[in-house]
Amino acid sequence: MTSERLLLLDSASLYFRAFFGVPDQRSSSDEPPTNALRGFLDMIATLTTAHQPTHLVACWDNDWRPQFRVDLIPSYKAHRVGEPVGSAKNSVNVAAGAVPDQAHPASADTAIEELPDDLSPQVPLIADALAALGIARLGADGFEADDVIGTLVERHRGSMAIDVVTGDRDLLQLIDDANSVRVLYTGKGGVREPDQGTQAYLQEKYAVPNGDAYLDMSILRGDTSDGLPGVKGIGDKTAAQLIAAYGSLEGLRKAVADGDPAIKGARRANLEAAAAYLDVAPRVVRVARDAPVADTDISLPTKVADTRLLSLLASTYGITNPINRVLGALQIP
Repeated sequence: MTSERLLLLDSASLYFRAFFGVPDQRSSSDEPPTNALRGFLDMIATLTTAHQPTHLVACWDNDWRPQFRVDLIPSYKAHRVGEPVGSAKNSVNVAAGAVPDQAHPASADTAIEELPDDLSPQVPLIADALAALGIARLGADGFEADDVIGTLVERHRGSMAIDVVTGDRDLLQLIDDANSVRVLYTGKGGVREPDQGTQAYLQEKYAVPNGDAYLDMSILRGDTSDGLPGVKGIGDKTAAQLIAAYGSLEGLRKAVADGDPAIKGARRANLEAAAAYLDVAPRVVRVARDAPVADTDISLPTKVADTRLLSLLASTYGITNPINRVLGALQIP
């Protein structure tokens, strides 16, 4: 393996965190909100300085609720559905050079993820800032950012070390010590002090040995924030014990089907009742490894890609300092 390092950003996870964590400095509500934009840029500067990547990708939700997942589990993220893209509430004004359909790629009558009113107009600006700086921003139509990350991990694992930055536990399934894939989990410590998601971390925190076992455990446990019911009566601890005892979700289901006497009473009844969910959940929860992600240059930029747009963003939205911090971290004069 080379000394190269790829930093993959779960963009939505980070700009949501920035929006709720960075103070709104506006003196009037007539001014455009910028806290998520400023915070996201500061996160890039912090992460680049701390981890010294040679390659960097901001991974994007071209579809935050892919149809193939909804077809299998209709409750998937259903509680997050907002108003149609064409509604006034979700309209956005973007800087020159913005491409709104890339930031929110959906047809006019498609329901979108409900965003806070002051976050919605900042997302296209974040896309603009990335384009101006020359930082790769990659999505895939019909897929989530998680799938973009999974695909890029599959494409580059073994050839360079990979760090995935996210506040989404689902991506812990990608942890792979043998191929130097770790997850920098921002849950409590943020981007400055993220949990170092390695296999030792999975063993210590969840009592599972690797990313595959974590995936199986998470399917059993479910995730109400994503509309995944899981199996009644099974949480992290019980799920981990069952995966340890039977080796995998597949092994557990075979034991249930074969009438293993160790699985009895309410536990057997609950596992049997969840059979339809367990049939499809792996295809919903497992991130794609083969999404149609463009094969493009993902090297760290060595110069500003669009000085005019970057200058316009800086002057219009008062983000000169965050931009300069990113340029400093990238070592771009």
